Amino acid sequence: MSPRNSTSEDPTPDIYVGLLFVAVGALLTGCIFLALELASYGWAVQ
Repeated sequence: MSPRNSTSEDPTPDIYVGLLFVAVGALLTGCIFLALELASYGWAVQ
C-alpha cells in the first residue's frame, strides 16, 4: 500500500503481465488447433 501523500502514477506492468498475455495467446491458439483437428475427424457442434 502506498503512502497517502504518494504522487506516483498507476503501477507499471511487469514481466508477469507479459507472461499472462503469452499464456492467454497460447490457450487461444491451442483451442483453434483443437477445433481444426476435430474438424478433420468430422466433428461438428450440435
